[in-house]
Amino acid sequence: MGLVNIRRSAVMIETIHHEGGPPPARPLRQGSALAVVRNPYAGRYEENLLPFMAELRDLGRRLAQDLANALGIDQVEAYGKGAIVGVAGELEHAAVWHEAGGWALREVLGEPKAIVPANKAVASAGYRLLVPLHCIHAAYVRSHFNAVEVGVQDGPRPDEIVFAVAMATGGRIHERLGGLSKDKISVHDGQR
Repeated sequence: MGLVNIRRSAVMIETIHHEGGPPPARPLRQGSALAVVRNPYAGRYEENLLPFMAELRDLGRRLAQDLANALGIDQVEAYGKGAIVGVAGELEHAAVWHEAGGWALREVLGEPKAIVPANKAVASAGYRLLVPLHCIHAAYVRSHFNAVEVGVQDGPRPDEIVFAVAMATGGRIHERLGGLSKDKISVHDGQR
């Protein structure tokens, strides 16, 4: 038995038709894919977390692929990742997802350059985490600053971790606060 043991997984999609203003030409679709995984280090300190991080790459790839397929891989414009560690774990157990989840998102989406934003927490079952989103090609595209709520009612149990990826097909509905727009990306360094 390996280090990654999944109890449950889910893909959740929502469609936003408007936020009180006129309906856009195309509704925004955003969602998450998550897995509830046993924490192999719950209740104890482990110096070397790298083997767990390496094994999580396959899970990251699967979650990213499932979500990209559900949204339409060619439609994805924003992404993020997050993890919720049960109370018998530590925040560093969530940090293993930075490399495993971020690498998987980039691989599945064709190697976009923008850093994958993240959030993490240590919490009890039912906790809801806001996973930050931004544009996959340039982190400073203001219209795409958003968040997707993730969580499961019965997890994470004290000895579990919820790992999640999130994506959206565009920026906020009715965005109108200026800043760099996606059609003005020019530097192609992942930022501008």
